[in-house]
Amino acid sequence: MQLHDVWFLLIAVLWIGYFFLEGFDFGVGILTRLLARDRAERRVLINTIGPVWDGNEVWLLTAGGATFAAFPDWYATLFSGFYLPLLVILVCLIVRGVAFEYRHKRTGERWQRSWELAIFWTSLLPAFLWGVAFANIVHGVDIDREKNYVGSFWDLLNPYAILGGLVTLALFTFHGAVFTALKTVGDIRLRARVLAQQLGLLTAVLALVFLVWTQAHRGDGWSLAALVVAVLALVGALLALRAGREGWAFLLSGLTVVAAVAMLFLSLFPDVMPSTLDPAYSLTVTNAASSPYTLKLMTVVAAVFTPIVLLYQAWTYWVFRKRIGVQHIPAEQG
Repeated sequence: MQLHDVWFLLIAVLWIGYFFLEGFDFGVGILTRLLARDRAERRVLINTIGPVWDGNEVWLLTAGGATFAAFPDWYATLFSGFYLPLLVILVCLIVRGVAFEYRHKRTGERWQRSWELAIFWTSLLPAFLWGVAFANIVHGVDIDREKNYVGSFWDLLNPYAILGGLVTLALFTFHGAVFTALKTVGDIRLRARVLAQQLGLLTAVLALVFLVWTQAHRGDGWSLAALVVAVLALVGALLALRAGREGWAFLLSGLTVVAAVAMLFLSLFPDVMPSTLDPAYSLTVTNAASSPYTLKLMTVVAAVFTPIVLLYQAWTYWVFRKRIGVQHIPAEQG
């Protein structure tokens, strides 16, 4: 295996980790409007991800940085061609971070509701747009011989990409509902479990259509195996929810995310951005990669620092592992 293949695998792992962690993060943000009945319950939901949401975004920064360093042509074509949706995602992530930090600065009803509404929309939009972006990457876009994207913004909103966005939106919301059931106590926990089962059924329908479509378009034996794992994991998560086993349900909903995203990367390889104009114009792990020396240096740095980051994030989740409920929310904070 060449170093450019290794770095394609590592970037896939980074994106999988990001969607696993930020997936339930976005889901909880969406549930502040779908599940919470009052300010205290919205506070409970926000507190379940309060200690970890910023750490989850480190995976996105690392994935973007690794793509820039390991596959500069991929990075350049992706960010120039997908400029508008990626800009919307970036603005959402900025506003979302500000909303988490500023919501509790004042106790006024209007102040807090405005920031809560911001959390909802800046969770929903990226959850949808990431699916649109990755569906287009896998499906292929108009790339010319100079490795430039020559399509329009509206070309990105094709039926396959929109379905991909709906899948990630439903899957992340389902993942967030399972996480909420795992992290809360009382009535909100029970309602989260019921809502998770309903969302799981919707996700199953959307995901099955999308993944089968992907398999028919670009799939092979490995992507088919990932598809089967994703389907079985989702069914297992629903069964675990019915049995009241939130821990197993969360692991299996997470496995669903992992397998679904892995299937996209398995379907993509060895391309990194297929061209719909001419297969010869496609960006691949070979023609889009950095020099061997750059990849070798990156490998050494990653081997040193990656375990440190993983250990620190695991420690954070362990420290904040306990369940919370409305009884833990001081009355004056609402």
